[in-house]
Amino acid sequence: MSLSGKTALITGSTSGIGLGIAKEFAAHGVNIIMNGFGDPEVIEQNRVFLESHDVRAVYNDADMTKPDEITAMVEVAEEEFGSIDILVNNAGIQHVSPIEEFPPEKWDDILAISLSSAFHTTRAALSGMKKSGWGRIINICSAHGLVASPYKSAYVAAKHGLLGFTKTVALEVAQDNITCNAICPGYVFTPLVESQIADTAKARGMTEEEVVRDVLLAAQWTKKFVTTEQIAGIALFLCSDIAENITGTDLKVDGGWTAA
Repeated sequence: MSLSGKTALITGSTSGIGLGIAKEFAAHGVNIIMNGFGDPEVIEQNRVFLESHDVRAVYNDADMTKPDEITAMVEVAEEEFGSIDILVNNAGIQHVSPIEEFPPEKWDDILAISLSSAFHTTRAALSGMKKSGWGRIINICSAHGLVASPYKSAYVAAKHGLLGFTKTVALEVAQDNITCNAICPGYVFTPLVESQIADTAKARGMTEEEVVRDVLLAAQWTKKFVTTEQIAGIALFLCSDIAENITGTDLKVDGGWTAA
């Protein structure tokens, strides 16, 4: 089945993994609702680039910590495009700190953006998917949805929760021609990962080079960062007819991290 003409809402798609998925989907004829923060000029440049694939691309600046704005974003998208066929919950933030020094407001923000926002988008989008008789929900989780690392208590908690949420949604909509899956990457060299290198170096008393070698890629047996293109290709596969019986699962793209 061709995806041409379908519409995807991708949270956190102004950079990194989300933008990579948006580019891949647009190249296959999917209309895009972008969401995220960043330089308005860069966001507009990326939006125009997406439309160079002869699709429609719009940007919505909904704050992923605010349920009302999330619901409004879904409603506006459905009014503009008719339905949201593909929902990619990708928005996420990170903070690295020992638990006793972890700012409570950072804990709240990370859980709101990396976990609760997926509940709010899914809750708002499901009725439209059911009416159209087709839907794909893809949650960008993490190897940290399966295993833990020190100093990332909020992120690990959020990603474990997101994986459980994925399974629950999959069971509830299994007979509605809607699938819900999680992609669990290892370290992808995105702005989010790049920004935490210095924080991790400070928390562990290491150089940034040591963090990359001995922390970030220590568990990835391939010793390679995962690429945004690889994640985007898997997201596209999950939307294909071939994947219609893949639901409620986690697809690990972690260089062997969780195999050890």
